[in-house]
Amino acid sequence: MARRPFCITTRRSPRRYYFILVFILVPICVIGILNHVQKISYFFRPLWDSPPPPFEHLPHYYAENVSMEHLCRLHGWTARTEPRRVFDAVIFSNELDLLEIRWQELHPYVTKFVILEANTTFTGLPKSLIFAQNQNRFSFAAEKIVHSVFPGRVASHRSHEDPFKLEAEQRVAMNQLLRRAGISNGDLLIMSDTDEIPSHHTIKLLQWCDGVPPVLHLELRHYLYSFEFPVDYSSWRATVHIYSPWTQYRHSRQTDRILSDAGWHCSFCFRYLKDFVFKMTAYSHADRVRHREFLDHTRIQNLICQGADLFDMLPEEYTFKELIKKMGSVPPSASAVHLPAYLIENAEIFRFLLPGGCMRPPA
Repeated sequence: MARRPFCITTRRSPRRYYFILVFILVPICVIGILNHVQKISYFFRPLWDSPPPPFEHLPHYYAENVSMEHLCRLHGWTARTEPRRVFDAVIFSNELDLLEIRWQELHPYVTKFVILEANTTFTGLPKSLIFAQNQNRFSFAAEKIVHSVFPGRVASHRSHEDPFKLEAEQRVAMNQLLRRAGISNGDLLIMSDTDEIPSHHTIKLLQWCDGVPPVLHLELRHYLYSFEFPVDYSSWRATVHIYSPWTQYRHSRQTDRILSDAGWHCSFCFRYLKDFVFKMTAYSHADRVRHREFLDHTRIQNLICQGADLFDMLPEEYTFKELIKKMGSVPPSASAVHLPAYLIENAEIFRFLLPGGCMRPPA
């Protein structure tokens, strides 16, 4: 009987395969987490963050051809015998189109347009004085404009300053500029960014009524890229103040009261693709530009027409229900009703801000 040849078989230890698997998977997981840390953080925000206290929403009554006395009474206020003076104060970057629409909307009611622009961005990049170079465009309001330049600081490759600190310094400088513009106790002061536009009838109501709260937030309809993409009514940072010696120019929560449906906030509503790139690298949240391709014109154009986020981020929400509801692109709207009158009157000039006008030239 033949004997089988003697064979030695060896088995590789399973531990070796586990080591190889871990060696491959761990770096992949680490890279994935680093690339999507903001998304992961925002997705789990309902677990680690709590929402701020809710606002007390004041009803806002308005209809054409209704007397101011009646409107004041509906709000629980009383009509004045003469209107308050109104000061509209903005820190300006490069939003020329929205500034024109804003000032045309408010011009009949504003005493002074107070505008401060810097020669650097919040991120320390050199910046041309865009408003100063385009003042002829605002000749309709020339007698009301108080303009000043804030001397910014250019960041070097060795120095990095908190953009929120530089932004805060400009808001502090606005206090001095307002005093130079002649503001007095009892005047109505609008504190909002250029793209946060109160409606004219909101400001007319507040200047003609007594009993208005000394500080009041304005609830603005939020739009993205144009008035074709309505997001929600989440914009609340704009405020109006009955000016006093204690009034300080800020862009943060200052009271629990907010006036409902008081205007429009059109975020990243630019005419040219270069202006999108400029703001993405210039404003306080420039750290959201995590990859160089975020600034690619073709990518930006595609996202504009989709109503999708430029920074590939999730919504900033405090409940999973709201987060999931707002994930994805903003649905477009075909409505151009209840928008600033000057925008509609000049629809051909501002076609890019209206439904169907999502295509943008480079410059």
